[in-house]
Amino acid sequence: MASSNINSVFYADSYHPIQAGSIDGTDILPHDNAIYRALLCSSAGLYDPFGDSKVIGDPYCTLFVGHLSHITTEDTLRKAMSRYGKVKNLRLVRHIVTGASCGYAFVEYENEKEIRRAYVDAHHSIIDDSEIIVDYNRQQLMPGWIPRRLGGGLGGKKESGQLRFGGRERPFRAPLRPIPLDDLKRLGIPPPPEGRYMSRFQVPSPPRRPRSSVDREEHSHKRHRYSKHSHRHERRSQSRDLHSD
Repeated sequence: MASSNINSVFYADSYHPIQAGSIDGTDILPHDNAIYRALLCSSAGLYDPFGDSKVIGDPYCTLFVGHLSHITTEDTLRKAMSRYGKVKNLRLVRHIVTGASCGYAFVEYENEKEIRRAYVDAHHSIIDDSEIIVDYNRQQLMPGWIPRRLGGGLGGKKESGQLRFGGRERPFRAPLRPIPLDDLKRLGIPPPPEGRYMSRFQVPSPPRRPRSSVDREEHSHKRHRYSKHSHRHERRSQSRDLHSD
């Protein structure tokens, strides 16, 4: 492994429970019992990311906000997140019995430009003396996603014994050992992107909305019209130059 990879990282585009439990994304055996639980949920289809009736709004315009203080209210959070754009919807997740804050929320913005600004600028900002983290809506946008309550998730603390890698807070380290490509392929685990690692200080981009065929046709039509206009303008300029000579 090249020495230049020692400080390099990469991020998960899809979720695999075994890979999420691996510091370099190459493990082929689960590290803890929670990973076995996540694997069961994944293989048996026991988790439906779209089955929560409380989840509303456009996932491409929605941010996950975590590490919130338990005293932070909806109004406080809305005011803080409005610095980055117009907040369309906000859901502070609360305990179903006690009503206490669970320490995380989902914030929907008016458009993707605003969410990208918040994604970059709000990360590690302070609300009610708590340093928050923000991420894109992995529940709906990350293929294979399994939440922490089912043994999955990302990040975590060492004391929990349930660290998960590949996310914004704990990216995978570039492997310093041979990569077991055949085993990874057999298990359906994406291999590390050799030659395309990132610096720990680079900000990973959230997913972009796929272009529909209608959008592509409209974009192509606009380019065609612009091209025709440019050619006409060029011919007129050439004609004026000839007459001026």
